[in-house]
Amino acid sequence: MSHNHSHNHSHSHSDLKGRNLFISILLNILITASQVIGGIISGSLALLSDALHNFSDVLSLVVSYIANKLAKKQASLHRTFGYKRAEILAAFINASTLIIVAVLLIIEAIKRFQNPEEIESNLVIWLSLLGIIANGLSVLLLKKDSEANMNMKSAYLHLLTDMMASIAVLIGGLLMKYYEVFWVDSVLTFAIALYLIWMGYDLLKDSTKVLMLFTPDTIPVKQIVEEINAFESIKNVHHVHVWQLNEEEIHLEAHIDFNKDITLSQFDVILHKIEDLVFKKYDINHVNIQPEFGKDDVKDVIVQD
Repeated sequence: MSHNHSHNHSHSHSDLKGRNLFISILLNILITASQVIGGIISGSLALLSDALHNFSDVLSLVVSYIANKLAKKQASLHRTFGYKRAEILAAFINASTLIIVAVLLIIEAIKRFQNPEEIESNLVIWLSLLGIIANGLSVLLLKKDSEANMNMKSAYLHLLTDMMASIAVLIGGLLMKYYEVFWVDSVLTFAIALYLIWMGYDLLKDSTKVLMLFTPDTIPVKQIVEEINAFESIKNVHHVHVWQLNEEEIHLEAHIDFNKDITLSQFDVILHKIEDLVFKKYDINHVNIQPEFGKDDVKDVIVQD
């Protein structure tokens, strides 16, 4: 297939992503250690829940970092696709941890709401400010790459929710300091957890679709089949598979029946036309066509293998 990106650009950009992830990991280790100590001293569940979330972020960022490194490894006889799906797998793991952490926070928030405790608010305020600054910097580092890469998006969402959680903890700390409203700690923890579930669900769904080889939502298979069928000398398009390997590759595989027994060079001309059509209109950049003439097989568009 002729539609390839520059390897030099890809490697240099990937190195930059890796560096940004590594910086974010160090920042989150600092935040997590500070919030665990501060949460124990102050007695703030919101601060400890934020620390737990930050710790899950450290793990998720490490997973993303490793996946980013693996994705650059070359294909081999035993791994013909290389590790191109490593980042999708990382996105799935990270989205899952977001939801698991959220459920644990909801359970703890309910327990604490039933038995509210007095909290050292000054420590909560200062540590939440540290969280806002460090996570805000990490969010800025990863924002651009999150728009085009599911793995980076999973890391970005973890950090964005961290920043939002730190803002919520800051508000709670101020309310506890000046109004002694200690139950707000549990309410904010509950709100943070709901936000995590909301953010994590879409990413979990999208990464699952890719891992399950589902057809991307943006690909109208029926329409593509009709457009290819309209080519001169093509009798039938059948046994179609469309799947997304990763953010950069969408694959189309199909069997095509021809009206006559064409030569290989004639088939190449038609193949290039099909490649241009699906690439320009649907961003499908890998096409595998099996040409047939008078073959007795199932002619349905979708065939259960």
